Amino acid sequence: MPRRPRVRFAHQVLILQIGVVVLVAVTGYGLAAWVQRDELRHQFAWRALTLARSVASDPVIGDAVASGDPQGVVEERAERVRHATGALFVVVTDRRGIRLAHPNRAEIGRRVSTDPSAALSGHEVTVIERGTLGLSARGKVPLYDHVGTLVGEVSVGFDADAIDRRVHRTLAIAAGLASGTVALGVLASVAIGRRLKRQTLGLEPHELAELVQEREAVLHGISEGVLAFDTAGRVTICNEEAARLLGTTPARRTPVAELRVDGRLRAVLAGESVPANLFVVSGDRVLVVNRREVSHDGRRLGAVVSLRDRTDVESLARELDAVRTLFDALRAQRHEYANRLHTLSGLLQLGHFEEAAGYIRTLAEVPSANGEPPGSVPDPYLGAFLSAKAAVAAEKGVELRIAETTWVPGRVAEPLDVTTVLGNLVENALEAARLGSRRPARVEIELLGDGADLHVTVTDSGEGVPEDLQEEIFLDGVSTRGGDGGRPRGLGLALARTAARARGGDVTLAEPVEENAGAVFVARLPEVLN
Repeated sequence: MPRRPRVRFAHQVLILQIGVVVLVAVTGYGLAAWVQRDELRHQFAWRALTLARSVASDPVIGDAVASGDPQGVVEERAERVRHATGALFVVVTDRRGIRLAHPNRAEIGRRVSTDPSAALSGHEVTVIERGTLGLSARGKVPLYDHVGTLVGEVSVGFDADAIDRRVHRTLAIAAGLASGTVALGVLASVAIGRRLKRQTLGLEPHELAELVQEREAVLHGISEGVLAFDTAGRVTICNEEAARLLGTTPARRTPVAELRVDGRLRAVLAGESVPANLFVVSGDRVLVVNRREVSHDGRRLGAVVSLRDRTDVESLARELDAVRTLFDALRAQRHEYANRLHTLSGLLQLGHFEEAAGYIRTLAEVPSANGEPPGSVPDPYLGAFLSAKAAVAAEKGVELRIAETTWVPGRVAEPLDVTTVLGNLVENALEAARLGSRRPARVEIELLGDGADLHVTVTDSGEGVPEDLQEEIFLDGVSTRGGDGGRPRGLGLALARTAARARGGDVTLAEPVEENAGAVFVARLPEVLN
């Protein structure tokens, strides 16, 4: 099992996101401060250089320096420029680097404190240097007189502290923006954490891992088929049992409309019909289907459909019905034989010996037809089955007879399939005849063998199949009668057709030939006779 963390996952994500936001903000702030300071110093140095060029381009200053500036013109003009531009200093020197203009008059006549050689060699220079007035961004240019002779240099500087103050003001604004960014990042992180918590239903990662493991164990360990659908009706889960029962393995996100299912099963999967423990037919299987809607904290998550295979149970039920039918026939015959024995015993006790002998001869010569349908079927299985059904029909007040055109030369090789088809058709016909208004109520069976194929026609005297149900009568769940003691209706004809089609045959509804006939069902069962 995975180790459970002490800090909840949502809090871990929140802390991580806040840490990332803060790290990015601090890093960005530092880079902005470094770039801003460097850029401003570069700009102020170029500004100083431009101002120095402007001063050096004044021919009055150049000629005054060449003549030694006896009238102090250089200092006056330099100071006027300095005050007008806000520069830290405007210094003018001769060819030896001796100051002729300086904000501090005490420095006039002294050599400059920084190296003037580059400007005195005819080159322009921008530099950050510390001089008598402190650290400054400086621009130095050579100074020429009116005839183009190099006579000195002009050096202009701007206070580096002023540059730093400018940087600090810019960075203060940037700091406010960074703080706002961090605050927004924190709020966004909290919102993301809450959304993540809602999407994971409040579960931690280790709980999700455990849930997935448990889900896989349950889905693949149970004997029921499980299908899960999202709120849009698309398949999200289909275990192996569900794929086996449906005969197909739907891909994830497959819509219900694209599933290869029919009848009431499609209605259940689509959420149109959701009764509990619904019996449906899927292929050659009988399934019990249940659908449950799934929600969490009032939020609908989808639906889960469970599929249980009841094919074997239905087969056993049909065999039990056959045994019960035979038992009913034997019970009816027992009553008949008991009546005959009572009659014979009475004749003997009264001394009517000749009458008793004649009664015995009659019994020996004329076999009883009570409980047996008129006509005969040589196959013992079909004969026993039809005799049993005749006894049941007699108890229901329905006459069951075999058509005179019946001809089955072979023996039944597939009794279960024949019982499934013939039994369901006969049961439906007996019920239809019993509930119908025509009297006498009757059911006629015609069996025709064609090589290995068996053709079955079952006609009843009931009310027939309504026109609006003639196309749907073979779908599971469709019936002309209501339920019977909780037993599912509408499966008999669906099972009969499914069993016939599984062998390459079919069961269809035909038009009645006689006026007093109700429904006529025709079945073709290939390869069921030897």
